[in-house]
Amino acid sequence: MPVKPIRTRADHQRALAEIERLIGVKRGSPRADRLEVLAALVAAYEAVHDPIDLPEPIEAIEAHMADRGLLQADLARLLGSRSLASAILNRKRPMSLSVIRKLAKEWDIPTDILVQPYRLDDHRSPRAA
Repeated sequence: MPVKPIRTRADHQRALAEIERLIGVKRGSPRADRLEVLAALVAAYEAVHDPIDLPEPIEAIEAHMADRGLLQADLARLLGSRSLASAILNRKRPMSLSVIRKLAKEWDIPTDILVQPYRLDDHRSPRAA
């Protein structure tokens, strides 16, 4: 059966089913080549029709911390400041480039997630007149 472009959900489902049948084939074989081509076609189709948005930066940090059992104190140690860690997690202060670099390097959070714009909460009390 010739490899064809994936244009519909039905084409996508057929390609996924064939990929499942081909999993585990011998590397370098014609069937392995077919698997590689089908996987590329499926990835291209899904990128257009089922894109996955990047997580919001603070939510990504919180998820990373939860997954690894880390606390705000661990973030404070990494950043060298309890108040900075608190301000970032509570959306009072944006992350600086140095904070983004530390999180990317030490906690392996992708920079493309961390550099996205995100909501800050500005709850300053109004000045007295």
